[in-house]
Amino acid sequence: MLRLSVGALRTRWQLFAGAVVAVALGVGLVQSGLQMLAATDRPVLPQALSAYERAKVREGYVGAATLLGMSVMLAVFLSVFIVSTTFGFMTVQRRREFGLLRLVGAQRGYLCLMVVTEAGLLGIAGSVVGLPLGVLATWAQSWLLVRLGMLPEWFDAPWDQGAVWAAMIVGVSTALAGVLAAAWRASRISALEAIVEGQAARRVMTGWRWFWGLSAAVGTVLLVIVAQAARDLVAGLMIGLVVMISGSVALSQLSPVVVPLVGRLPAIVVRGNLIADLARAGVLHAVRRSAATAAPLIVLVGLVIGLWGTFGSLAKAVGVEQKQLITADVVVDHAVRPGPGIVAASAQTAVPIAVTRGRKTLYSEAVGIDPAAYQQTHKLRPRKGSLDRLTGRTIAIGPGMAAEGYKLGSTLKIALGNRSIAVKVVAIMPEALDVSENFFVPRSLLPAGGRTETLVKLAPGATLDGQTVEQWAEARGEAQQRSNSGLFAALLGLAGIFTAVAVVNAVVMSTADRRQEFTLSRLAGLTRAQVVMVALVESGTVVVVGVLMGSLVAAAALAGIAAGPYGLAALAIPWRLLGLISAAALVVVGVAATLTAARATSHRLGTYRAE
Repeated sequence: MLRLSVGALRTRWQLFAGAVVAVALGVGLVQSGLQMLAATDRPVLPQALSAYERAKVREGYVGAATLLGMSVMLAVFLSVFIVSTTFGFMTVQRRREFGLLRLVGAQRGYLCLMVVTEAGLLGIAGSVVGLPLGVLATWAQSWLLVRLGMLPEWFDAPWDQGAVWAAMIVGVSTALAGVLAAAWRASRISALEAIVEGQAARRVMTGWRWFWGLSAAVGTVLLVIVAQAARDLVAGLMIGLVVMISGSVALSQLSPVVVPLVGRLPAIVVRGNLIADLARAGVLHAVRRSAATAAPLIVLVGLVIGLWGTFGSLAKAVGVEQKQLITADVVVDHAVRPGPGIVAASAQTAVPIAVTRGRKTLYSEAVGIDPAAYQQTHKLRPRKGSLDRLTGRTIAIGPGMAAEGYKLGSTLKIALGNRSIAVKVVAIMPEALDVSENFFVPRSLLPAGGRTETLVKLAPGATLDGQTVEQWAEARGEAQQRSNSGLFAALLGLAGIFTAVAVVNAVVMSTADRRQEFTLSRLAGLTRAQVVMVALVESGTVVVVGVLMGSLVAAAALAGIAAGPYGLAALAIPWRLLGLISAAALVVVGVAATLTAARATSHRLGTYRAE
């Protein structure tokens, strides 16, 4: 059995190459991720840093650990997905081989174990290739996170032997996890398949595929309805995250049914054109090939566009919320004295603060305000207590800390500048989307320094140089979006690499079954260029279908946000990113299809006739 498994890998190495690359990438990313997680979990900080600077560095480490954890999970998920796709496609191509083995006496368990052994060998090969990639990935991720400002310049992730062994175990495990369904299907092949192609070979939608596809589709529809009915932005965001996953699973599982329905586009756009008609026929009849190419694109577009749109909408909603909560007219970046034409001027100065509650000390920022002026320029009011009592040695809990369990009337110890004093909590503000304001203190407690901005309410007809509240609110939302952009750029790059491997792998595997098709096309009178063009148009059609269905998933995820309290004003659709993904997918799949079709038609026509 081991000899047969090794022989299968050796003779079909081109078809297994994509899965090996996927496992190698997954192993490299898991190895680097675990090394960096270990370094951020036990950080070594310079002694010269102040307590506030140490807290900021640790906060960046937490953000980096979150990104690394998401990268590791995404790498494992996509590795399993690609291995599963590879072996699923391979099982169909090898039905006659498995049928012959059954004909000479091989038992079902033998076939199952043989396929699992192939996956194990593939996992070992991918893990060995992935180890040097892990060293490169550690350097690349460290550089990226330093550039994003999550890690300091002096960050270092030392070699961790445990991370290497864990990555290798993950590599073999992902290969074995991805092959289980294919191994079971291989064991169900009968000896009759060696003689005649049965109905099962042509059937793409298995019972389990129908079950998972329809279950995920029904769940997605129900979640969208719940999100629409909730009319709550936070609920819409949370439900949208689940919809991205369930919708991607539903359409990728049902892609053999959905892709042919949309695959009539070439003939509709170019009626009566031979190339378009043949491409349409290829999409409609080669359902397995089309679905294998479209599925990773559905997952990529659904997850990336959905995530980017979700968090972009959250950032945009921050600006919309601020416009509704601020009653001032102009915001300037310095203190403003009362004068003609100025109804109210609320100066807000942000300074570092250390807040001790019990045995825990939190290093954050406090905003120094004048309670009367603040309430003249803001609609936000405390849910407990009153800002009128924010005088002397007192503190108010801002929206950023409203859910952290602070109690009205309790005493906290704070450090502002060189002063350490006890203050009483006199107000607790309600939660808001903008969580940048954690604590409010009277301006009389502020040390020297800090950055000040003033919200000014003007009398009718008065003017003042500065940003309008609308511009200021939009800038706050854009600032939050920029902080999210680095995170999603890293995840987008990772997902894009795996998706490129998956779609190229599907195109290369499918070409192995198309030599006879290309032969017949050439014998029917098509030139080599026309055959290659048919393959190119067909692949482009499948890309368009995959992007459209992925966009449908993203739209479903964003539906709850659009039904929230801010409506379409808070909806951020990343059109530019969608266009970039579509163009990149067309280029990658088009090049792969063109090269493989050109290689498959490289024989002379006389050779075709001899065959």
